[in-house]
Amino acid sequence: MILMYAKEGINDNLRRAGMAPTLAGVLAGAGGGIAQVSVMGPCTYLVTGAVNNPGVGMLKTVQQTYARGGIAAFYPGGTAIAFRQATNWASRQGFTEFVRARMKLAFHGDVRAKLTKGQEVGAGVIGGTLACWNHPFEVARIEAQTLGNMGKPVGSMVTVMKDIVRVDGVGGLFRGIAPRVCLGIWQTLFMVTGAKLIKDELRKREMIAMPEVIAVASPHEPKIDTKKKVK
Repeated sequence: MILMYAKEGINDNLRRAGMAPTLAGVLAGAGGGIAQVSVMGPCTYLVTGAVNNPGVGMLKTVQQTYARGGIAAFYPGGTAIAFRQATNWASRQGFTEFVRARMKLAFHGDVRAKLTKGQEVGAGVIGGTLACWNHPFEVARIEAQTLGNMGKPVGSMVTVMKDIVRVDGVGGLFRGIAPRVCLGIWQTLFMVTGAKLIKDELRKREMIAMPEVIAVASPHEPKIDTKKKVK
């Protein structure tokens, strides 16, 4: 919910300011992802702890963690989490918007054309797949939180990645990439494509007002006309 409100709010305001869809999507996704870390950090830390220490109850883990370092102890590998979430949603939103603009030209010959729902889904699938380039951040996040749950010192994100490469080689940074691609696709379809389709339907029913879009100097992307009033 934090991600959705932050991402869509930032995106709408950047579009109203006249920014092109792809750049607005990248910045909005990054902002929403970083905002999500405030809640997601402790949650993924506890989940990682439950996986690695199944015999220890969650309440016990919370007590031990807080006693060890207060609130900050729930954010081991915080930099990796922030990088992961910022790049996650910047990529998912940005790549999807980029693909949407190209699909409009490819299928309809006009950047202002409306994609079919199937084409919107296709753009989301491609965007979600391409967004998995940042998988090493996810591997580093899991490793850092595992060390934190074990009460071991957690180095910087770079240090964690170096340790992974030293033990498992470069391939270690891409462990679990296949299920991550599947995860990226459905999250993009739900939080990016789904959010857009819902907003389009609400606009169609005149339940929300959105500024109109006009063409800009770039032949590939439209931009919002901030001078035009919506009735």
